[in-house]
Amino acid sequence: MDLVLWRHAEAHEAEPGQDDLSRALTPRGEKQAARMAGWLDRQLPDGARILVSPAKRTEQTAQALGRKYKLREELSPNATVEQLLQLVQWPEGKGVILLVGHQPVLGQTIARLLAIHGSECSVKKGAVWWLRHRLRDGVSQTTLVSVQSPDVL
Repeated sequence: MDLVLWRHAEAHEAEPGQDDLSRALTPRGEKQAARMAGWLDRQLPDGARILVSPAKRTEQTAQALGRKYKLREELSPNATVEQLLQLVQWPEGKGVILLVGHQPVLGQTIARLLAIHGSECSVKKGAVWWLRHRLRDGVSQTTLVSVQSPDVL
């Protein structure tokens, strides 16, 4: 199974009293999302499942890809690693799953799956981390396939 974690692109800071879920992408964030979407569209198979946090900024990021997606509460800004892994049925899931979500849970998930010391990895806004689960000689392994930042595409 492949798990592709895409952090939403740059978003406006919350205005006083504004609901966090309603924060939109900045013009820079829209460009970041478009650049990363172009790269992802060339890499993802047609049958990839795309699951997105219900926050406006994540939905806008996913829309740049131009593919069908589903909004999932389990990817909201307060999500946990356990919720995320259960949603994708890691490591038993099949195929490629793209999740569009938030820090810190994306970084916490990466740290757990790659057995990195510390509680989380830093995931830049708009960046993608592509992880793969495999069995090699009967041993379960997680490998890092790619890390991409929209700033270098």
